[in-house]
Amino acid sequence: MNKLTQLIKDSWTEVTENVTWPKFSELQASSTLVLVASLIFALVVGMIDFLFKSGLELFYQSF
Repeated sequence: MNKLTQLIKDSWTEVTENVTWPKFSELQASSTLVLVASLIFALVVGMIDFLFKSGLELFYQSF
């Protein structure tokens, strides 16, 4: 149990004293970037899906 206790203490020290946490403004900028990129990706995938669906419908209606 001593090793587990030491691991927890060392981990807490690492998180509270050695980790450099980003500023709130940096987190906001990163979150905005992820949101915009996700929306663009969703639109691109949606358009590809629509084009495939339309193309296959035209193909199947020709028979």
